[in-house]
Amino acid sequence: MKAIRMLLALTVAVPLAAQQPDSARRHAMPMGQMMGPGMMHEGMMQGMMEMMGPMMRSMAFAPGHLLDQKDALELTPQQVTRLTALRDAMKTSHDAAHAEMQTHMGAMATVMKAAAPDSTQLKLHFQGMHAAMGRAHWAMLSGAAQARAVLTDVQRGRVEGWADAMQMHMGQMRQMEHNPPEREHN
Repeated sequence: MKAIRMLLALTVAVPLAAQQPDSARRHAMPMGQMMGPGMMHEGMMQGMMEMMGPMMRSMAFAPGHLLDQKDALELTPQQVTRLTALRDAMKTSHDAAHAEMQTHMGAMATVMKAAAPDSTQLKLHFQGMHAAMGRAHWAMLSGAAQARAVLTDVQRGRVEGWADAMQMHMGQMRQMEHNPPEREHN
């Protein structure tokens, strides 16, 4: 059950983390260390990260992230107004879907506490949670797509450059996680 909750939390957290400034990620724990031993197969984590990669890249265009970078992007007042409206609408949709997802997760946990869990109820809440999670992700992805359209070609190019750098950095972090540098023994 803990593995299911962790997987669900990661599925929601990864796209949200992509919206955070780089300074918020400096001291992040490597993905493999977040899980206890044996909780999740490494290949499963890799597959999830590959699946989430394209969505994470698009989240560089999240309205909130673009607003945080308004000076670097040299956003016009009209762009700031439009991006603020997109951010607020996205947040409202995302928060409602996330609340529904949490409700279903709680119901799943309750069902699983029974000596003989009702698989029909478990499936009902799992599907409800999954649908709500999809709506939360769609709110973020849709908001990012609309925000991208607000930018000029030059501004889009800057954000693409940031996304390229972030993707390269993430690749290096994964490489280091799988091949840690050897330490000298004193």
